[in-house]
Amino acid sequence: MYNDPKHTSKVVAKWLKDNKVYHVRYRILQHFNTTPDKYSVIFTSGCTAALKLVAESFPWRPPTATEPASQFCYLTDNHTSVVGIRGVTSALGVVSLPVSPKEIEARARDVAQSECSSCQTPHLFCYPAQSNFSGRKYSLGYVRGIQARKLYPACDSQGRWFVLLDAASFASCSPLDLQEHPADFVPLSFYKMFGFPTGLGALLVRNDTAALLRKAYFGGGTAAAYLAGENYYVPTPNMANRFEDGTVSFLDVIALNHSFDALHKLTGGMDKVQLHTFGLARYTYMLLSSLCHGNGQPVAQIYSDSEFENPSMQGAILNFNLTDCHGQIVGYSQVDKLASLFNIHVRTGCFCNTGACQLFLGTTNQDVKSNLQAGHVCGDDVDLVDGRPTGSVRVSFGYMSTFQDCQNFLNFVVECFVEKPVEVDQVKLDRLKSNTSSKGSSPCLLTMLTNGKPKHIDNGEHAATEPVVNEYGGKAITKEAKSLGKAQYLTNIYIYPIKSCAAFEVTDWPVCPLGLLHDRGWMVVNGNGVCLNQKREPRLCLIHPQIYLPSNTLLLQASGMDTISVPLENYNEPHQSHGVCQSKLCGDRVQTVDCGDEAASWLSEFLGQPCRLIRQSPDFIRNMKKGHEKGVSSTALSLVNEAQYLMINHASVDLLQRHITSRQESSDHQPLDIYELVSRFRANLVISGLEPFEEDDWSHLIIGNTHFQVAGRCGRCQMIGVDQNTGAKTKEPLLSLSAYRKGKVTFGVYLVHQSLDGSNATLSVGTPVMSQWSG
Repeated sequence: MYNDPKHTSKVVAKWLKDNKVYHVRYRILQHFNTTPDKYSVIFTSGCTAALKLVAESFPWRPPTATEPASQFCYLTDNHTSVVGIRGVTSALGVVSLPVSPKEIEARARDVAQSECSSCQTPHLFCYPAQSNFSGRKYSLGYVRGIQARKLYPACDSQGRWFVLLDAASFASCSPLDLQEHPADFVPLSFYKMFGFPTGLGALLVRNDTAALLRKAYFGGGTAAAYLAGENYYVPTPNMANRFEDGTVSFLDVIALNHSFDALHKLTGGMDKVQLHTFGLARYTYMLLSSLCHGNGQPVAQIYSDSEFENPSMQGAILNFNLTDCHGQIVGYSQVDKLASLFNIHVRTGCFCNTGACQLFLGTTNQDVKSNLQAGHVCGDDVDLVDGRPTGSVRVSFGYMSTFQDCQNFLNFVVECFVEKPVEVDQVKLDRLKSNTSSKGSSPCLLTMLTNGKPKHIDNGEHAATEPVVNEYGGKAITKEAKSLGKAQYLTNIYIYPIKSCAAFEVTDWPVCPLGLLHDRGWMVVNGNGVCLNQKREPRLCLIHPQIYLPSNTLLLQASGMDTISVPLENYNEPHQSHGVCQSKLCGDRVQTVDCGDEAASWLSEFLGQPCRLIRQSPDFIRNMKKGHEKGVSSTALSLVNEAQYLMINHASVDLLQRHITSRQESSDHQPLDIYELVSRFRANLVISGLEPFEEDDWSHLIIGNTHFQVAGRCGRCQMIGVDQNTGAKTKEPLLSLSAYRKGKVTFGVYLVHQSLDGSNATLSVGTPVMSQWSG
């Protein structure tokens, strides 16, 4: 019995829970200036789980003949996880009331409302101590104001009012005193405070309020006593134990001890953290809001209720959208892609705060619904719909952030998004600097931004020889030229048998219902079954697969490795030893077949990690999601990301190559040659177009006897920065592409075939290409 490891682990867990975990609970309360006599700490898997616990245990009451229903009231500037409480309350007959920030004080009463002993209906008001969207800090005085029924909506309703103070964003950089502001419920996220552990949060509950909470489910460790054969259950009297079902993640809880130690050792306390992070945010705000393009247009549209004058009113969050020299919004996904090249991490989208997002972006309820119909959902890369932003960019500072981080971020904005020469709105900057007595080295950085690199790229060189230009510097094309019958030629055909590995160039190749035969028919997965790509493993580009149709084999070649062959499986008789498995690709679950141990060993040796080669199961059909807004019908796909084919225009590559060369004239970088640049874009088809970027406006094209429909433009990411000859990561051509196309990081178009010329359809280099323009 005593050698049973299961028994031993339970003994250890109990000891840790009773001793070490108790000490951590005490330290958490100490951090927020309160004690176990006043509050209980309930550990959860995160802040969202803490909010869900409140939603399910709060004593909501439906309306009766004598008393009104409970009210769930929430500030519109709240996280989704707070607003989501109404999913529980709506089924209980509870009134849900959204409250705008300006209403709380505008509709307040001068004195507290008298208690009505006959009405004990419990109501809950939820608000964030700090907006996770804009960083605005809401008054902690709202806690007592709502509880005393001085503030709206409590002042207009009888009953008992309780306050949930969402401290997830606030607690990371600001001190919270629960003795001064005794909120009834305070959800926390420790990974937002410390960065670790990632799966641990807590709900702080006032002990005076705890007795009201109701819990239906009871799990291990939550019962004082219960009977299996009778509906008899008595909860444990300890609040934390009652709501922590099963064993808490005690190793993560113990890690919090070290987190608090590090925080205080490195910073000296939250007051200093607040001043440090606010100083960084204010400095960045002043410069970014004063930064202008060469024509005087502002570079950024900043979403804030303040001008960062006071750390008690504004947190260390800067939310904005960048604009081009014409005042048009630059999509947030393009900013995110380029920021990654500079090792800058930003958040983009609406940040799970639709209320604040709508307020600052001016998005109506109907806009949100229309954007959904247009294909935009939370978390995707659809950053603009009809030219209007669907979200924004957020920069957040923590106690580990430095002044150098601010400089790096501002230099990134200047290099990638500012039309040169850089200008500064000096009047605005002087006014912002005068708002506080704080002094910094702003002039030093401004000098660096306005006089240093990068130099202005003058696109006027095209104007000398091409007096009529389009928005990308190429010759303008008249409406008369936009017609069926304009001839180009197919110059290159590339297939990529293994996803993210090197290209296999051919002069003619069969076409099948999924696209080019065997294109992206295989992929490499790691030991966890996750698909590898060049973002995670750039050395994939050094693996050169080749397909030999006569011998029905796929060859794997790489420098320093013996060549091996993998059979192109007879789809009618799959190999008995090759297991069928499921993998995930671009959000889709795909059914695949493992290609055996020899290929797995070869890949694992070359890449230096456990890997398997898998191919798409012949019985599995994966349909395309992209292009429905263009009327593209459902199309079967291989293991490609978006569509059956990716096509680029040689004229567009030539123009981009000239632009890269002009940007690099003053540097020591070796310019990219045309062949290398073509390889970066990993296209299936390369055509000899007449004009740069004319393919962006095509709707259909014909190559030989095969008809294609354009399914959309290809949005580019940092993967095109991988040198396909060495696997080295570079900033080009993404940097120049973004600068030239003014933030629109697209290159090439996706195609799907509309019809095939019989079962033996083939594409061949040299075949004429006929294009048709949209509209």
